[in-house]
Amino acid sequence: MLEYLALGVLLFVALVFFYGIIAIHDIPYEIAQHRNHPHQDAIHVAGWVSLFTLHVLWPFLWIWATLYREDRGWGFSHGRPDPQLQALIERIEALEQKEDI
Repeated sequence: MLEYLALGVLLFVALVFFYGIIAIHDIPYEIAQHRNHPHQDAIHVAGWVSLFTLHVLWPFLWIWATLYREDRGWGFSHGRPDPQLQALIERIEALEQKEDI
């Protein structure tokens, strides 16, 4: 009788472990979906690929999913435009105005 109980506990632990691994692989996708990430489908597919590669890619997917936020984008400029980019935009606008004359 005790052997059957031990077998049942062993099977239960194996199933919980198996489904836990599958549930964990989807966390970066859930983060990306919550943040309205533009690459959320790619993150979801990469999560499944990571499942088959023993979650080697998983930490990178977590980072990729958390880099983007809808309110500030990728967050590298902190809301300030790049001065070089702004200068180029002004030069292009000046050239376009010259062309119109």
